[in-house]
Amino acid sequence: MTCETTDETTGETPSAASVVQGPGGGWRSYGGARRSTRAVRVRVSAVLVGATVLAVLLVPPLVRLDQQAVDLALKLRPPSWAHPFGTDDVGRDLLLRCVYGLRVSLLVGLAAALTATVVGTAVGALAGALGGWVDRLVMRAVDTLASVPHLLMGVFIVAMFRPGVWPVVVSVALTHWISTARIVRAEVLSLRSRPYVDAAVSGGASRWRVTVRHLLPAVLPQAGLAAVLMVPHAMWHESALSFLGLGLPSHTASLGTLIQGARSSLLAGDWWPTLFPGLFLIVPTLALAGLAGAWRERINPRRRSELML
Repeated sequence: MTCETTDETTGETPSAASVVQGPGGGWRSYGGARRSTRAVRVRVSAVLVGATVLAVLLVPPLVRLDQQAVDLALKLRPPSWAHPFGTDDVGRDLLLRCVYGLRVSLLVGLAAALTATVVGTAVGALAGALGGWVDRLVMRAVDTLASVPHLLMGVFIVAMFRPGVWPVVVSVALTHWISTARIVRAEVLSLRSRPYVDAAVSGGASRWRVTVRHLLPAVLPQAGLAAVLMVPHAMWHESALSFLGLGLPSHTASLGTLIQGARSSLLAGDWWPTLFPGLFLIVPTLALAGLAGAWRERINPRRRSELML
């Protein structure tokens, strides 16, 4: 005796590969299980991103403690009620330092991502709209820059300046606009063949007007998605540069400088000065990447339909 299940919305019988047994013993489609898991992941990512934003906005003005205050009597205290994340090698509260470090790293990531998105969108739109030898020349330059490792190019850029916030922002922006330029160029090339673009050209619209009025607004969702995906990457890039001593000054609390300053403590067996800044870097960046992935599925109908199967 066989038991068949039917889809309530379509009346069709799903295949065995697309049906899984639910926790209550019932049966549900595999696509429904995947959608449910994806929805939970998006909710968790949204909560973590919201907590991150609230922490960097509310903790500095509400907590009246100086995150630079040194108390050698509290040097390298393990986590406790008074100091949930412990203290660092000069007695500073590590929880407060991590929040300030996350604030700096997030601001650097946002500024770098916004700058890189503007540059990449302008270059990609120019190459895609003009086409011909301009497109070939620009894309060959983009391919040449893409062949150089990002971190190596970033080290070369920041080495020409004194350690500071803006050299890091410029370094990350100049090494991360390439992917946005490629995405925008591909979108512009696909939009150039659309009927409404042909109609605008036939009506006497100049190439500049077509680009500004029709092409750029259509590629803004993809450019915005690229910017959101770039923020975690930029935060990791800043942390790597600061860890190498080439990014932010050592007295500035960023996640990279906190991890860099905790190396000696880790070698001595004190794990908390390294663990908690690392978690503050990993968790928010994964949450941002999760939200960006959900956005990508929403604006890409083909990918969304594949994930619903």
